[in-house]
Amino acid sequence: MSTATGQGADTADGGGSSPAMHERVLEAVGIAIASASLPPGSRLTLEGLQQQYGISRTVARDTMKVLESMNLVYSRRRVGIVVQERALWNVYDPKLVRWRLASDRREIQYTSLTELRIAVEPIAAAGAARRASAAERAKLVALGAELRRLGEAGDLKAFLAVDIEFHSLLLHSCGNEMFAALDGMVAEVLTSRTQQGLMPFKPRNEALQAHEDVAAAVARGDAVMAETAVHHILNEVRNAMGLS
Repeated sequence: MSTATGQGADTADGGGSSPAMHERVLEAVGIAIASASLPPGSRLTLEGLQQQYGISRTVARDTMKVLESMNLVYSRRRVGIVVQERALWNVYDPKLVRWRLASDRREIQYTSLTELRIAVEPIAAAGAARRASAAERAKLVALGAELRRLGEAGDLKAFLAVDIEFHSLLLHSCGNEMFAALDGMVAEVLTSRTQQGLMPFKPRNEALQAHEDVAAAVARGDAVMAETAVHHILNEVRNAMGLS
């Protein structure tokens, strides 16, 4: 463990206490826990974090509070801060999803998330076909067309933003607030696939067509077709990534 300078991190309330510093340390410790570099049962101290990252005690304490809110660690008097067992983690937290996708355990997380999406998104699409507002239906069609344009142009950055918006709208327009709450996780997995080079330079025509089919089915209120088309999207994802 590296040490900070002898000034003590409590004197670093300038650069050592900035929001950017807090996010950097939170990300570093979060990924270490998610990747099992810090396995369950590992003990942490505020003093150790101060020395390792050159941060103030306030930043160290705030970092631990966030991790504790996610059930990644717990603190006990005379014991300190301990990494929690995996079974108790808040695995639906988008930050934890991002950290797990950034770790060497990413394939396990991709499999879990893809299976969750297969279980949820087709039903959400069917719900959207039944319950979406006229404005939501029109927006979904417009987003499907935009995905086609951006996909054929190979503009993956813009494609990602629209793809996230498309799937988020599906989840939010289905009338199920529990499905809607999963939008952050879906955004993380879509972002990770693009950032890690797991998307083709140009999305396959079958995937683009399936998105347009979903939008068209929702627009005309065809729940069966909407559900089927989302299954096509997610099966293509599973096959493209070689997931079992």
